[in-house]
Amino acid sequence: MTMHAVRRDHVHGRILEALRESVPLVQCLTNTVVTNFSANALLAVGAAPVMADVPGEAGECARVASAVLVNLGTPHETQRRAMREAAEAARAAGTPWVLDPVGVGALGLRTRFARDLLALEPAAIRGNASEVRALAGEETSGRGVESVDDVEAAGPAAERLAGETGAVVAVSGRKDLIVGAGRAVRIAGGSALLTRVTGGGCSLGAVAAACIAAADDPGRAFEGTAAAHALYAAASERAEDVAQGPGSFAVAFLDALAEVTPDELATGDRTVVA
Repeated sequence: MTMHAVRRDHVHGRILEALRESVPLVQCLTNTVVTNFSANALLAVGAAPVMADVPGEAGECARVASAVLVNLGTPHETQRRAMREAAEAARAAGTPWVLDPVGVGALGLRTRFARDLLALEPAAIRGNASEVRALAGEETSGRGVESVDDVEAAGPAAERLAGETGAVVAVSGRKDLIVGAGRAVRIAGGSALLTRVTGGGCSLGAVAAACIAAADDPGRAFEGTAAAHALYAAASERAEDVAQGPGSFAVAFLDALAEVTPDELATGDRTVVA
């Protein structure tokens, strides 16, 4: 795809400002490895996390939440029931929800479950290249939760998945790709240290849910998802500048999520049309 520079960053700045003013309630049904980091990331950007993943209350919470995250990192049977319940309630209530298909393609149970969830109309799907290709039905060789494919390889799958589901599809990599509604952008920048911190990728799904909730235009899922990736890139670059290694980076990254300003996103130049 041909890339042309475009100054859409001002939209991202407005979304970050709206997020911090509205404090969206983001329900997270996520994996046990990243629960704490994801909650802290949401608090840092200005959202309010609620980690309600118990059957019987997951749907109740989804009906009042501003947005919902469904992350398949550790999809045990009880949590799968809660995830389906939350996604069904979110769809019925018009609550946007984000699917993070962690490990899809590498493990059969979660791959089948993720494909079933697509019928419940996620607003956005966020994953690495191997996960997105697998969710779209392509053969891939992802290793656990790690991608062995690059973003370019996942481009056609992302476009097809977006067309079939109506969801915005975000592919994370050296240059993130956001596809949806007949348009696509790439988000440049970020730090490789994100890949060395537990929750570095998974919490992006939570932040995307918060940004989608804060966006108020008809393309809220697309613009919210892109804004989340731009915020993540800016914050991770800030954190890398002061970090001594992965441990200090994790702390600095949470600080940076709180420190990045709407003006910083609005005056950035990291978004290009794909």
